[in-house]
Amino acid sequence: MEVPRSGFFSGHVLVLNQDYRAITITSVQRAIVLVLLKKAELVVAEDNRFVHSPSHAVPWPSIVRLKRYVHVPYKRIMLTRRNVFRRDQDRCQYCGSREKLTIDHVYPKSRGGRDTWENLVAACVPCNNRKGNRTPEEAGLTLSRKPFRPSYVMYIRDFVGSMDDTWKPYLFLS
Repeated sequence: MEVPRSGFFSGHVLVLNQDYRAITITSVQRAIVLVLLKKAELVVAEDNRFVHSPSHAVPWPSIVRLKRYVHVPYKRIMLTRRNVFRRDQDRCQYCGSREKLTIDHVYPKSRGGRDTWENLVAACVPCNNRKGNRTPEEAGLTLSRKPFRPSYVMYIRDFVGSMDDTWKPYLFLS
């Protein structure tokens, strides 16, 4: 294969385990190498797009599946400020603002509220101050959605940003 120009292989490819579960995202170049080494098979390719060598044209991959099952340990998402903001899409969970975000304990820490995925939300400073040391109900505030522990698949989706519609069935987003 010819040496690629800078940015030639730009793009992302969804990698599925043998059982069709999403396990990671890789570069187009790495996906092509996996297919050529027969370690993976092409599941979905982009229409009318190919990588050319002097004697072959390889379809541009969008989704590949590993031929052998790879045991992937449970990928736990670390509880960090950044990950709480990411889960909440960088929006206040009370008013939807994107300005001056901080972390709020839904059930106040002074009353025994813990640092858990289910008790932490992104909140703007005005809403957090309005809520104070009370529950949302006591402060007259409503959460836009109940806080939850995010899945690894959610972070795969967020890593890429805009994703190919062909990925959705494999990421359980259809």
